[in-house]
Amino acid sequence: MAEWLIERGIGEDRALLVEGDRVLAAKLQWPGELVAGAVVSARLIARQAGAKRGTALTDNGTEVLVDRLPPSVTEGSTCQILITRARIAERGRLKRAQGRLYEGQAASPSPFTEGREVHRFPAGMWEEVWHNASSGEIAFPGGALLFSATPAMTLADIDGDLPPRELALAAVPALAEAVPLLDLGGSIGIDFPTLAAKADRKAVDEALGQALEGWPHERTAINGFGFVHIVARLEGPSLLHRFATSRTGLAARYALRVGERVDGTGAILALRVHPALKAKIKPEWLNELARRTGKQVRLEVDPALALEAPQAQLLTS
Repeated sequence: MAEWLIERGIGEDRALLVEGDRVLAAKLQWPGELVAGAVVSARLIARQAGAKRGTALTDNGTEVLVDRLPPSVTEGSTCQILITRARIAERGRLKRAQGRLYEGQAASPSPFTEGREVHRFPAGMWEEVWHNASSGEIAFPGGALLFSATPAMTLADIDGDLPPRELALAAVPALAEAVPLLDLGGSIGIDFPTLAAKADRKAVDEALGQALEGWPHERTAINGFGFVHIVARLEGPSLLHRFATSRTGLAARYALRVGERVDGTGAILALRVHPALKAKIKPEWLNELARRTGKQVRLEVDPALALEAPQAQLLTS
């Protein structure tokens, strides 16, 4: 049976839905983020007369777009807000969090509160998910999915050497697996190979429908240019969106995880990173790494290292 496993990292919490030795889904949260399902107190700071939507300000200064407001909630009122979507950073702007008036309704269950905490994920599981999201590429027999996060939607391009119909059908299972692995939601565009024959397009539509069965969404039929538009519930930034807007922050946290997982003897943990990460690694994170490992931590920079390829080793002196 599939089970959510939770790893409380330094600077982030990670969740994997695992069945046997397979990862079915992944999620990521950073401490202090206003996440979907949270209930917060906020003061309504803006609302046009007659509008059902307004802007509220939480105690920590986070703005929330609030929908379904009754007439009784006026500017200056303090109310309880159920967060329905976390804020999402995009290039050049920040999409504010969204919510609605909390009236005792049940929030969707979160793996971060209902999953089983573990000291470490099974070896390699998080690394594979992380590097797939970092590269934006997931290979499948005969081709690859190439993902990119844009302000309008998440795009998936299908590339490969197979004939168009075969390539499109081969990509479908990989797409169905990638959606939860990358925590995708919102507006998603899939660019299949151009299929001139109506029968070929129908075959891809049917295969995609079967593969995505059980995942709540709406989608268009594949058009003559091979494009499919999917719309699904969006609760926060996907792993792809985080890499598009916070790559150095993700890489800094990943470096700390690499350091935390080093085994062996030695009094000093030497953590070598790309220079861009040094400013992102907070002193309190290094202190926590020292506490967790029981080692003195030495942070070193190496311009030859890739941003996503930190190194860690134990030294005797």
